[in-house]
Amino acid sequence: MQKTCIRQQALTALLATDPQRKSELVRAMQAITTPVIDTVAIYKEPTGVPGRPSAPVIVPPQKVPHRGLGSVEGRAGLLHALAHIEFNAINLALDIMWRFAGMPEAFYGGWLNVAAEEVYHFNLLRDYLQELGFDYGAFPAHDGLWDMAERTQEDLLARLALVPRTLEARGLDACPLVRNRLAQVGDAKGAAILDIILRDEVGHVALGNYWYRWQCSQQKVDPVAMYPEMAEKFRAPTLKGPFNIPARLEAGFEQVELDWLEQQDAAARKR
Repeated sequence: MQKTCIRQQALTALLATDPQRKSELVRAMQAITTPVIDTVAIYKEPTGVPGRPSAPVIVPPQKVPHRGLGSVEGRAGLLHALAHIEFNAINLALDIMWRFAGMPEAFYGGWLNVAAEEVYHFNLLRDYLQELGFDYGAFPAHDGLWDMAERTQEDLLARLALVPRTLEARGLDACPLVRNRLAQVGDAKGAAILDIILRDEVGHVALGNYWYRWQCSQQKVDPVAMYPEMAEKFRAPTLKGPFNIPARLEAGFEQVELDWLEQQDAAARKR
């Protein structure tokens, strides 16, 4: 029997609307000891990308309520926002696998590992939400991560520049702040989950950095000079400090890139 390419399996998992089923499909893919990877196959995009449940209701970012962490509901709202980010991150890793052909096998294997870790993060958060009496879908959420995926669906270089290296890298900056807020209100379990997420997200951003630079090398462009062009062309948000410089360095950013970020932040604050 002919085995199914994991890129095609990634598309099947991406289309799954039930979070538990999506998680199971990703875990099954990662468990394959000798995966078939057809790097050249080009798949036609079906309807239903990305697959997700009917809840949470998707609203503009400014419509997502901000709740204090002094109540269980307030903490649940924060954990729900994080769970939604991780659910989107599962879909992003699956999407980059099936959508972009012609990359080395290690590219697809790397993003499969990312998808599996995002599944782990999502379910840690969902399980804790359920302990608190809530579930994924209980609060409204916004779609900033997936919006950028749609803008970059025909440009791999832009996808790498603006999803893992920009939007997901924001998590490196935000994670310690959120973790400390949870610790300050006595939520040790929530803080511990954030420690796990930060640890793994460094590797995810590093993977994005590696393949961004690899792709720049193939196109014979300067990765440092190319980034601002990509950010302007695809309307990426201006990143605001404070930046987690140690984590960003560990994830493969160069000092010149971090200096540029600091300059952009300083200029934005003066406006």
